[in-house]
Amino acid sequence: MSKMEQVRAEMVKAMKSGDKPRKDCLSLLLSVLKAKTIDKRADLTEEEENGIILKEIKQTRETMASCDREDVEEECRFRIAVLEEFAPKVMDEEEIRAVIAQVLAGLGIEKPAPKDKGAIMKALMPRVKGKADGAVVNRLVSGLFA
Repeated sequence: MSKMEQVRAEMVKAMKSGDKPRKDCLSLLLSVLKAKTIDKRADLTEEEENGIILKEIKQTRETMASCDREDVEEECRFRIAVLEEFAPKVMDEEEIRAVIAQVLAGLGIEKPAPKDKGAIMKALMPRVKGKADGAVVNRLVSGLFA
């Protein structure tokens, strides 16, 4: 079952139970997924769906951080909680470090230098895309040069 089908099913449940805030959040997510499907003119892959969900979570967190109104922050917290139900499990720092070690071994780099960052990131990002926060990955790779 695709994420779009899961979201649609949950939205129907929310409508039947009268949970309007949840239904509204799921409706918004469904519309974003549909729009991307239309733009692509083909069904989305699971990785693409996960990327869209993670992007929505990130944008909601940015909205919450830039806002100073309690009601908007509460709405953002609720929205993030609903979106995280459909988000993929995000890798923690230890899992990311393990993948970085594998990439370094694969590239034959024992002592990474700043000039190697491009090659490391090029090999690393396809392996963690949609599974790890890019900012965390960048910070950990940059930490190799310290």
